[in-house]
Amino acid sequence: MSILLQISDTHFGTEQVMVTEALVTLAHQQRPDLVVLSGDITQRARPAQFRAARAFVDRLGAPVLAVPGNHDIPLLDLWTRLRSPYERYSAAFGKDLEPVHCSHDLLVAGVNTTRPMRHKDGEISALQVDRVARLFERSEPAQLRVVVVHQPVAVARAEDVTNRLYGHEAALQSWAEAGVDLVMGGHIHLPYVIPLQGLARPIWAVQAGTAISSRVREGVPNSVNLLRWGADAAPGACQIEQWDYMAENRIFLLAKVSDIRLART
Repeated sequence: MSILLQISDTHFGTEQVMVTEALVTLAHQQRPDLVVLSGDITQRARPAQFRAARAFVDRLGAPVLAVPGNHDIPLLDLWTRLRSPYERYSAAFGKDLEPVHCSHDLLVAGVNTTRPMRHKDGEISALQVDRVARLFERSEPAQLRVVVVHQPVAVARAEDVTNRLYGHEAALQSWAEAGVDLVMGGHIHLPYVIPLQGLARPIWAVQAGTAISSRVREGVPNSVNLLRWGADAAPGACQIEQWDYMAENRIFLLAKVSDIRLART
């Protein structure tokens, strides 16, 4: 069995201390095999914010696969944004902006969907789509096949349509044919799990809320996702748990469980 913990939109610089400590406690209790950090790690891409984020993930006790979000590129420092937009991110999380994690039962590929010339919108190129497809075409039957982006490939509310990733249609068609199971994202601070229609095989969009930031949406608490694959899930299924922060208890509690059936080839 493998456990994957998805943390998104931490926005260090706006983090809440009690929520942060509760998340560290949850990670120590659940002992994930991999932590996925799906972008907007910092609020303003400042060195001190990246250092705080790195210190936080080092406390989680698991390998971390991270991708940048639009907030992880300097916004107000235009010279750095244009000359070396990922320098501060790379100092904390490494120069590989599209890391891959491969184990017996997990294949997880990060995709950098940020663009320095865009303010917040995300984009995926044909080269990125092809690279990911080739990777998953070589996956093993036992592996859960996951792509990690920042901006969502699908939305649950009409007001979020403008936040969808540019190029998501072509990407999903290609990735479905290559055998991808899940596409994980963040950006809009709203957790949900929805099936994607009209593809060669089923793919699910798995979105995470903001993990520890004060920048929550109205009526939506801080939350993270736990994915279970293997012995603790039904055969051919992936269990996705949404854990919400309960302020009155100062802990993350299980709020929702989704058992999704995967098409295995």
